[in-house]
Amino acid sequence: MFALTQWRLAQPLASADGNDDDVFEVAVGDTARSIVSRINSRFNRDFSALDYRLSQFLVGVDRLPAGVYRLSPNDTWLSVWHRIKNNEEALFSITLIEGQTIAQWMRQLNKAEYMKQTIDRVDELPAAMGIEHASPEGWFYPETYHYRAHETDRSILRRAHDRMKSIVEESWQQRNSRCEVESPYELLILASIIEKETGLAGERDLVSSVFHNRLRVGMRLQSDPTTIYGIDDFNGNLTRAHLREKTPYNTYRIDGLPPTPIAIPSEAAVRAAAQPVASNYFYFVANKQGEHVFSETLDQHQRAVRRYQLNQDTE
Repeated sequence: MFALTQWRLAQPLASADGNDDDVFEVAVGDTARSIVSRINSRFNRDFSALDYRLSQFLVGVDRLPAGVYRLSPNDTWLSVWHRIKNNEEALFSITLIEGQTIAQWMRQLNKAEYMKQTIDRVDELPAAMGIEHASPEGWFYPETYHYRAHETDRSILRRAHDRMKSIVEESWQQRNSRCEVESPYELLILASIIEKETGLAGERDLVSSVFHNRLRVGMRLQSDPTTIYGIDDFNGNLTRAHLREKTPYNTYRIDGLPPTPIAIPSEAAVRAAAQPVASNYFYFVANKQGEHVFSETLDQHQRAVRRYQLNQDTE
């Protein structure tokens, strides 16, 4: 009897061409009988009282922890009951990407499956996370976060904030003598600009050196991404009128750094901001291969602009 029971409960719940992997939820008050009925229905099987009675006999299924669990056509009743009894809930994931804004992150979190929404607006984040600055921009670590069903967006953001805060503090302590910013927050601001200017690992230190060199001699940063961040409803076309308009983020018109970060920086960008390499570069422009050409003088930079941006032969 025991061997027969174990054999029956070890049979796959579906045929080889059954449904794809899925999830199912055990709610508070669910019984083993109701779960047998729902899972059999999921795989187009008739309810089997025998499956239910054999499960009770072999593994005991009276007390069931609530949760959301993975369900595969290759599962057997033995694997299903083992997963539920041991509370091996399904893990979900969300990837929050560097270079995006916190507003973009919030929209993504609001759409995440099985995540409980507790924060509706970006302006709620400083109080919710204990951020001392008015803007929460930049203060969250980009990563793939795993969570169980009904975990809150606040929990994910807390993990992201704690990690970024630690990285900023550590990078600030490890800054080199060429670092021109005056606080950990300014370091985060500059890191966000570096993040938006280049996604290439081999360029971050040089881009950082350009901005630090400019800060050192009092040159304006003249960064397109900062200017774009300060434009409401930007349509993708940065015009001369935009560059002439004086806003808190238009670094063609203001001295020094903008008042807040402009995006979520990567860890590499934060560390590059803290440890710029030694260089004499004050300019850079994108070339035709998605990289940047760096220049020491305005004359060199203007030639590079004519060649790579205006498609004019400078030879």
